[in-house]
Amino acid sequence: MTSMDRRRRQVADAIFADEIGLEYAIHEDFRLRSTYQPIFEPRGRLLRMVAVEAAVEAHRRGCAVSPAEFLDTVAPCERQYVDALCRMLHLRNYRHVGVEGVKLFFNFDFAANDLDGRMVAELRQMAGRLDELGLHPARLMCEIVVSCSDDSETLDVLVQEMRAGGLGVALASFGTGNDTERLLNLVRPDLVRVDGALFALLCSYPAAGRLFGRLVSVVQDSGVKVLVEGIATPRQLQVALEAGCDLLQGSLLARPLSAGAFFDDGPLAIQHFLPSAREASEQAF
Repeated sequence: MTSMDRRRRQVADAIFADEIGLEYAIHEDFRLRSTYQPIFEPRGRLLRMVAVEAAVEAHRRGCAVSPAEFLDTVAPCERQYVDALCRMLHLRNYRHVGVEGVKLFFNFDFAANDLDGRMVAELRQMAGRLDELGLHPARLMCEIVVSCSDDSETLDVLVQEMRAGGLGVALASFGTGNDTERLLNLVRPDLVRVDGALFALLCSYPAAGRLFGRLVSVVQDSGVKVLVEGIATPRQLQVALEAGCDLLQGSLLARPLSAGAFFDDGPLAIQHFLPSAREASEQAF
């Protein structure tokens, strides 16, 4: 058995089901579960839930640990395995979201999969499990976590494999690097995710709406949709809406929920989240 075969077997062997059928993973002394945060599409005066983004929820000795803290404990030689383990866990738990027709967004960490042959092998293995999990590739959006320093040729091979498998391709943390235009042309994504911290910074300026609106228009003119994450205030929601963003996500609209929780897929009234006319006037000065 090759080391790759052993690694694949360990992913399956590290996932278990609890007494009500929810699945969790064990890695070292961590117990890992799936959370899903709703993503909304503006439709007139309403927001409709159209997707969820998967993330890992880690516990150690009964105490919650932030995803960043958990990932900091993962040795470089284990990053590819943990990345694959979390992704498979999210795919398996997706059925517990219980909302028909919503897409699943999940990450593919390019830096964690930069060994020759592993990226394509991992994608093909995942694709081979979709029928078993009752998932159609068109319902999946793979978000590539990538930096400008990553190898362009290898990244292109990865994207081609995703396309061949029918997966949607998104570019995560858009706008944070110095070469985002090159990455946009290289990946040719279906969607870009605007970094939440960058967006919050933009919204702190009075001219945020005009500046951000131009950026969104440029991206959309190339046939790419724009998702804004981290929307936490009415001001941020207003800026995103005025800029014409395609998809919206953030704690103001809905927080992440654990797999198995009740997801209310009813429409949300946009006006409920926006500041009153008086508050909007005060924020303008």
